Amino acid sequence: MPTIYVDADACPVKDEVYVVATRYGVPVALVANAAMYVPSGFGVEMIVVEAGPDAADDWIAERVGEGDVVVTADIPLAARCLDVGAAVVGTDGRPFTEDSIGGALASRELHSQLREAGIHSGGPRPVSGKDRSRFLSKLDEAVSRSRRQP
Repeated sequence: MPTIYVDADACPVKDEVYVVATRYGVPVALVANAAMYVPSGFGVEMIVVEAGPDAADDWIAERVGEGDVVVTADIPLAARCLDVGAAVVGTDGRPFTEDSIGGALASRELHSQLREAGIHSGGPRPVSGKDRSRFLSKLDEAVSRSRRQP
């Protein structure tokens, strides 16, 4: 059975994760640098990691395996998880794939260089209702597909 790993520190779609996890009866590991509210009865385990910029990412990357599903907006974490055969869904509902991750990493690097040069991009846009709907659909697809894998 797959596990859903959530990079939870800034995850805006945790409620949607709980809906899908409950539908399929799969466990959820909510990983963050600080404790947060976790509703009971949804199969969610709150994992608090030590403070640090990549502590939650490292915890997830060290435990995720083939057939698991990861929810993250962090592109380098997405790449690490794809490398071991996990499905990865961005918090805006766009799945990360082997075909898309290279471009996403290159774009991330370009934006990083622009920020270092003093050109600010304004950060990510807020998650819209359409994004939430797409996220729910894509997470459902990813979990369903993972459950069918041998």
